[in-house]
Amino acid sequence: MNILLTGATGTLGSRVLFSLLELHFHSIEAIYLPVRKKTSVSSEQRIKNVVSSEFATDFVKRNLSEVLKKIIAVDADELLDPAAFLGNNTVDYFIHSAGFVNLSTDPTAKDEIFRQNLQFTKDIFNTYCNHIVKFVYISTAFAAGNTGGLLYNDYTNIKNVNYRNHYEASKHASETFLLRAGKENKVPIQILRPSVLGGNINARPNYFISKYMVFYLFAKFFHNNNSQESIRITAKTGTGLNIIPTDYAAQVIAMVISTDIEQLNIVNSKETNMKKGIANILKVVGFSNFSFTENQINTSTGFSSKLEEFYYETIGLHLYPYMTSKPNEWDTGLLESILPIPNYNLVDYLSETVAFAKANNFRNQKW
Repeated sequence: MNILLTGATGTLGSRVLFSLLELHFHSIEAIYLPVRKKTSVSSEQRIKNVVSSEFATDFVKRNLSEVLKKIIAVDADELLDPAAFLGNNTVDYFIHSAGFVNLSTDPTAKDEIFRQNLQFTKDIFNTYCNHIVKFVYISTAFAAGNTGGLLYNDYTNIKNVNYRNHYEASKHASETFLLRAGKENKVPIQILRPSVLGGNINARPNYFISKYMVFYLFAKFFHNNNSQESIRITAKTGTGLNIIPTDYAAQVIAMVISTDIEQLNIVNSKETNMKKGIANILKVVGFSNFSFTENQINTSTGFSSKLEEFYYETIGLHLYPYMTSKPNEWDTGLLESILPIPNYNLVDYLSETVAFAKANNFRNQKW
């Protein structure tokens, strides 16, 4: 089989690459990996850096020479010109894992976020619909917006969605386009939706993640701004954050692409309580001068310190909608029938992932 995977140097994409190779090694004839070249690093070298990394799986390390024979690195500039590298070959699974994660609520950011997510997805589907057997789209579990209550795998029935930002809206719009375009072009579509990605739970090293985002940015902020100033953090009592280990999400994706499942949320069965999670994060980074409030804090209410002002003008602005979201439950019956969710203490896991990030100075991998 032939696979085309976008985002192979990303947090999830790199783990998906490892899982695909491990689960389907003998079936894969070629795996095409479109990657942007850097000034001093070619697309081919960037992919070699990923698969030869110390963070690659043991299977990939043991079979590196054979792995490299199956991989075809593609200059990302040629992605919309499949004839340049596909020839007459058909792609069995086009897995679109690349995405533009920007949690901004600024109206001026909307066009760019929609261009990078929705328009790019339209462009690649329209380009490849005659060259592929199946299109797999990696969306986000948060494409349902601030819905609250029990969430099922089918998001097509969710009406009047209250999106927390343009990113969620753009991913949901991409899903809607693909499901319609897939039917029109007789191309099966699969929508897979991981929640917030955390560090490895089973793969070595435990707690590793290649890029620190979302709750890691919160930890990094207080690690880097560990002054004695006080801060009030807005968080609702019942709010939680759904976090799933990246290695688990990648395994599920690699396992499920060959099934007829059309939509699947790759989520934890339980949310990590926001207030407990924040308290543990701040304990790990050594910040204690904080209190919780359920009131929104901004320029009209005034700030209690320069640190508080800095927080609400930067990451606090983007994280506020998640810190005050409605509580959710998730229907994980189908997910658990594919691969049981690892059993671990959610708050302890959060503390360990942040401790790992802190020990590595929150450095992203530069593949």
